[in-house]
Amino acid sequence: MDLLSSILVVTNLLFFLFKISYGVLDSITPSQRLSDGDTIMSREGNFVLGFFSPGSSKNRYVGIWYKSIPVQTVVWVANRVHPINDTSGILMINSTGNLNVIQNNSVVWSASTLKEAQSPLLQLLDTGNLVVTDGNSEDYLWQSFDYPSDTMLSGMKYGWDLKRGLNRRLIAWKNWDDPSPGNFILEMTHHNYPEAYLWQGSTIYFRSGPWNGYRFSGLPGLKPNPVFAFKFVFNQDEAYFICTLKQSLHARSLVNQTNSMFQRFTWTEQGWKLHAYLPMDFCDTYALCGAYARCLVTDFPVCQCLNGFKPKSQQRWDSMDWSQGCVRNKRLSCEEKSTHGFLKFSGLKLPDTTHSWLNTKMNLKECRAECLNNCSCMAYTNSDIREGAGCAIWFGDLVDIKQFPTGGQDLYIRMHPSELGSIHKLNKKKRVVVIITASIISGLLTLGLLWRFTWKTTNRRRERKKEDVDVPLFNFTTVATATNKFSPANVIGAGGFGPVYKGRLCNGQDIAVKRLSKNSRQGLEEFKTEVVLIAKLQHKNLAKLLGYCVEGDEKILIYEYMPNKSLDCFIFAATCLLSMQLMEDFQ
Repeated sequence: MDLLSSILVVTNLLFFLFKISYGVLDSITPSQRLSDGDTIMSREGNFVLGFFSPGSSKNRYVGIWYKSIPVQTVVWVANRVHPINDTSGILMINSTGNLNVIQNNSVVWSASTLKEAQSPLLQLLDTGNLVVTDGNSEDYLWQSFDYPSDTMLSGMKYGWDLKRGLNRRLIAWKNWDDPSPGNFILEMTHHNYPEAYLWQGSTIYFRSGPWNGYRFSGLPGLKPNPVFAFKFVFNQDEAYFICTLKQSLHARSLVNQTNSMFQRFTWTEQGWKLHAYLPMDFCDTYALCGAYARCLVTDFPVCQCLNGFKPKSQQRWDSMDWSQGCVRNKRLSCEEKSTHGFLKFSGLKLPDTTHSWLNTKMNLKECRAECLNNCSCMAYTNSDIREGAGCAIWFGDLVDIKQFPTGGQDLYIRMHPSELGSIHKLNKKKRVVVIITASIISGLLTLGLLWRFTWKTTNRRRERKKEDVDVPLFNFTTVATATNKFSPANVIGAGGFGPVYKGRLCNGQDIAVKRLSKNSRQGLEEFKTEVVLIAKLQHKNLAKLLGYCVEGDEKILIYEYMPNKSLDCFIFAATCLLSMQLMEDFQ
């Protein structure tokens, strides 16, 4: 009988080891352990849990990766701070449900459950979530989705569990060989009016804007689509964003310290395809224009003071240093708060909500009264634009406002009564002009035709004098990344004003980058004139100007890349000397 029992025990042990070796288990119990070299696989075969070494590193980590994707793509790491330097590592769950990663009888990583389990089970789900349950219970006593690494998966809550004080945030790997926490972080703020921040160390790098019922106000492109479904939940217990897949495919979002971006990918037969990324453009740079100014990427310069405001330092503003922002033309007095009014600004990313207040029950009229009665309130708007409900008000300076060509939100900013009066008078004058003009046209057709001719002539002159450029402004980091940090290997030519590089944007588009030499005699105004001229030149044989970059003493032009080298000719070839001479004459 003892012999039979021993045979059964050995048989069961061998069967377990066989299943572990071939990855057919999706769970382990306290009587089992996962050694380096063994894996468990989710039931439908989507994900694998085991030990791995990233990149060229020899360190060993416990992680989760996709099973069916040929390029190992890790989505979660347990012991990212404490790697194992050999293959002696073991993952186990104890009798109360706590997890431990052990090296030579020393615990290098552990995780505790919310309460003790009677029959603990560690299971890998097909969502990529590693969970601890008590027997067959569907309640999770612990889950890896509560402690993400750098990656957000479908069904994962990103944000706060306010009851537990749990902050689910994404922290980038230091590099491809080192999954330890870097300094590039995506985090939901714990404000009265929550929004998402991208941090570089202790510096805010990007801000999403608050949720407006449909999307984050700084992301007008976040719209219903056939691939992803998303929602934002904010109540006394939770504040989180969640994204789920509508289709059966692999998708992931991650913070990437290498290029300082938050990126969303979907898997195709050709590999991981970039679906979306943040920041999107130069105007996503946090507080680029300072207080009471708005940033529009197609403007030149991109920063403009809001109506009723002026640069705090005109000299610095003219030198394209906008950090000090703008100040009011007329200062406000709290004693005169009843005479104040509000000016409506449309198409905006709402300001930073650090100093804000939210009431979801108020309507817009009540919100205005609340703001007007508090002289510290600088602006208000609806918090939910779906039905014009809710009230959000801002205290202190309004910072990090972005203007969108389409989309965006309304914001009502507190103004001095004299500013409102001048605006109303201007509108009244415009109405009088329209009435008089309409009367003249209806009474005297000839005079109307003459006016039309005069107007066209004047408009053409204005267009000839117009200096604004409807060309996107790139930030320096984007251009440097595209050209491999202006690598000499990327140089495709050089002219009198500096070298030209071939580059590739993160969306895959090839570009040619003309970087003006810092020793060039061309100043900011001359550079601006060149941008104007080239932007107006449209011909099938000329390279199209895609954008420009002005940052510090850097002046850069970004063209479409033309393999037939017509771009080389356009920029610096000797055969185009006449074109360059014409440009110099224009300047």
